[in-house]
Amino acid sequence: MINENYLQSMKRQFLFYKSLGEKAIAQIEDEKLFWQVNEDSNSIATIVKHLSGNMISRWTDFLTTDGEKEWRNRDGEFENDIKTRAEVIAVWDKGWDRLFKTLDELKPDDLEKIIYIRNEGHTVMEAINRQLAHYAYHVGQIVYIAKMVKNSSWESLSIPRNKSKEYNSGKFSQEKTQKHFTDEFLKKKTD
Repeated sequence: MINENYLQSMKRQFLFYKSLGEKAIAQIEDEKLFWQVNEDSNSIATIVKHLSGNMISRWTDFLTTDGEKEWRNRDGEFENDIKTRAEVIAVWDKGWDRLFKTLDELKPDDLEKIIYIRNEGHTVMEAINRQLAHYAYHVGQIVYIAKMVKNSSWESLSIPRNKSKEYNSGKFSQEKTQKHFTDEFLKKKTD
């Protein structure tokens, strides 16, 4: 039961970060997807390309082959060769689709199995946690870049500045419930 709950929770958390990135990307103009603060920084498009490359490598044949595939060109993921919003979205979707397909195939009994990433053994649970942290890190970069680009026209993806007291007041005025922390955020996406 715990392992099944863990898998469901991880799927929801990955979906949360996917949605967060999509909401940030949706707020900015097409040309700003390729904006870099300087030559040594990454654009949103480049971060998307890296995330997708990582996801496809890590989650393809997840239980049977090393997560760092021989065919992966990690350095190429940081070349700025994506040119359109449609390409950015296609690359983004390809990576996330691979991840969710693999997560849907995992069984609770798989969580204690050992898989390898660059010849380093991880339990499946550890590997999932590792990837969640990695993707959250990069989605945070996407959100930060989008927020810089939008400046004062940015629409907050969490509790808006100076609205914490109001938000908390609304939460504490309700009955206690048990639900996943992503429920409210993901519901807004589908409304």
